[in-house]
Amino acid sequence: MAVNGNVKQNNQSKVNIFTRAFRTIKAETKRITWASKDEVKKALAAVATFCVIYMVVVGVLDYGFSNLFKLIFK
Repeated sequence: MAVNGNVKQNNQSKVNIFTRAFRTIKAETKRITWASKDEVKKALAAVATFCVIYMVVVGVLDYGFSNLFKLIFK
């Protein structure tokens, strides 16, 4: 009898832990200050520009080193 009572209590405490965890997560997400649409657009444009510039630089270096190795090992 005592064992059954402890098991029920243990299951209830696990449920309470999960519900408390989800409540705290919900409360924390309400405190988040989200960026405005304009800020997100500016950040996206900056990242996209950097990626394109990086791709061009790496492509030019790859092409140059490729031709250099072909010239050396010809």
